[in-house]
Amino acid sequence: MDTTTAPSVLPPSHPDPQEDAPWLTAEEQRLWRAHLEVSRLLMYQLERELQPYGLSMNDYTILVELSEAPQRRMRMTDLAVATLQSKSRLSHQITRMEAAGLVTRDTCPGDRRGLFAVLTDRGWDTMRHVAPRHVRKVREHFIDRFDEDQISSIYEALAPIADHLRELRGRG
Repeated sequence: MDTTTAPSVLPPSHPDPQEDAPWLTAEEQRLWRAHLEVSRLLMYQLERELQPYGLSMNDYTILVELSEAPQRRMRMTDLAVATLQSKSRLSHQITRMEAAGLVTRDTCPGDRRGLFAVLTDRGWDTMRHVAPRHVRKVREHFIDRFDEDQISSIYEALAPIADHLRELRGRG
């Protein structure tokens, strides 16, 4: 075998990814990398600050979704979509949260295979205790870094991206 050329990682029918790549300008690359770094660092910091309460960001996200849902319950399939998790990953997550007494599962009337995730009283008390502290940290690490005009401008810039990505997710 010729070791001077690496085997192709793309099937022959695919064009060379180098051809006509819409490369980012220096300014676009700077923006993209700053976004990635801020996203990673912010989630890392918020995750660290939830650990003393025995919660991960995934746990907290599930608690938020359930606390805001009617009767503090959601179908597991809807919760998976809302939290951007696969059904199997969510099921494992809910199992861990059930063991901690934060949620329970309940059957769906009229759908023997369907299940609800339900926030327990302990889960609700945990949310009431942790949410104000979490919001203070979101404010400290993110919101307070902007003035009012920047907050509005950043929202207006990000909202169409979120809409686009939600639309793509709905197709899948």
